[in-house]
Amino acid sequence: MPVGHRKRLRERFIKSGLSGFADYEVVELLLSLGTPRKDCKPQAKEAIKRFKPLRGVLSASPQELQQIDGIGSHSAFGIKLVQEVAREFLKEEIVDKPSIQSSREIYDYLCHSMRDLKKEVFKVLYLTSQNQIIDTADLFEGTVDHSPVSLREVMEQALAHNAASLIFAHNHPSGNCEPSQSDKELTRDLVFAGCMMQLSVLDHIIIGNNKYFSFAGGGLIDQYEKDFLGLKVKGNQG
Repeated sequence: MPVGHRKRLRERFIKSGLSGFADYEVVELLLSLGTPRKDCKPQAKEAIKRFKPLRGVLSASPQELQQIDGIGSHSAFGIKLVQEVAREFLKEEIVDKPSIQSSREIYDYLCHSMRDLKKEVFKVLYLTSQNQIIDTADLFEGTVDHSPVSLREVMEQALAHNAASLIFAHNHPSGNCEPSQSDKELTRDLVFAGCMMQLSVLDHIIIGNNKYFSFAGGGLIDQYEKDFLGLKVKGNQG
């Protein structure tokens, strides 16, 4: 990267952030941190072409990035470091909130780390009775379209965290966030298990491509709770 061009990019960023930057220019800046004396524009354009949008580049593994001629281990390390720092920043932002007020807040936190995953990952957020996050954990990882979830392990971990309520989330690698029948059945079973353990299930969020589905927002969490109460009443009457 010529010194003058590199300097102009950095001055633009210092002045106005990433506003007006093309995706390849952002990657170009990141690559220049690892190879400050080299023209990184060709590699940046190739990375965008291969991994599509900017987030695809940031989500690529170091091994995948280094398949592009001219991107070495130092540059790949720099890109992954930025990604992990961003994830940690978002995690601290939401964990430090006094309380969680909406599914949108959860989506804004999780979409950065989950929307481009190649496999389904099932995440659990453990909360206090004031809806403040205690911890988050990736409990299960599945194939492209299936994540094997153990109800017993979910509830054991909730008790271990001394949680009062839970929020679940998983991604759809296809980008379509509409719940499948198995998603609905799993969520119903999680709500039932929570009711039996006196744990409140606040939501289950499915993350797609720049969009999400909220079971609570769709009225399904309330419906499953009513279904459980109906079964409980029916059992007592029997």
